[in-house]
Amino acid sequence: MATVDFAAFVEKLADIAADTILPFFRTALRAEDKSAGGMFDPVTEADRAAETAMRHLIRATFPNHGIIGEEFGQIQSEAEYVWVLDPIDGTKSFIAGMPVWGSLIGLLHKGRPVYGMMVQPFTLERFTGDGKGAKWRGPGCDRRITERKLATHACHSLAQATLMTTSPLLYTASKLKAFRRVEAKARLSRYGGDCYAFAMLAAGHVNCVIESGLKTYDIVPLVPIIEGAGGVVTCWDGSDPTMGGDVVASCDPRTHEEVLELLRV
Repeated sequence: MATVDFAAFVEKLADIAADTILPFFRTALRAEDKSAGGMFDPVTEADRAAETAMRHLIRATFPNHGIIGEEFGQIQSEAEYVWVLDPIDGTKSFIAGMPVWGSLIGLLHKGRPVYGMMVQPFTLERFTGDGKGAKWRGPGCDRRITERKLATHACHSLAQATLMTTSPLLYTASKLKAFRRVEAKARLSRYGGDCYAFAMLAAGHVNCVIESGLKTYDIVPLVPIIEGAGGVVTCWDGSDPTMGGDVVASCDPRTHEEVLELLRV
């Protein structure tokens, strides 16, 4: 079955996630701490309910497919097709009432990311990609839903680049030192965003996103969007980011190499 056949199904998953999560946003929602004594790692009823709903639809529609999700682990992860779910990427922003979070839905085919969506139901935005192209759908200036092709915006050097990371607090001391080397070269550095920062890179508003300690479900859905928009995404050492780790995404290959060189020093 061709990858394109799954596009309509991904829209259904996005609808379910949005319908489940939105009633919880900007309410007195209680968050539990998954960190077991480490840095605060929140999970909410909205995270669990949305992933449960998406899992049920996947199992009912494609019983032979695998699933990897943030909240409930993995089943049949060696299957030919595996769905990768992060119901709320950016839970800290979610519980703070900030709209820079999203639901991530990705599809692996034989271990490779082939389709992804980031849906932000509060802003009515959807970012999709298949590695060959990417698009955005959302409200235009007149609030009507429109659609356009996504394309990264190349920069001549880091001196003209906008750089984003979720938080310096998420880095170890040595990795923060490496990030600071890139930050010192960039024109503008902004914090926060989680998956939304990667979406802004695909949309041409950000030139580089650097993160540390990502999981598979944090990055797999975003890879086809970034690459489909003309961007580059790898681990800091230039390796495949599918399994997560320290990840960097850039607007073009030249910028990416410049960033990788600084991260290696």
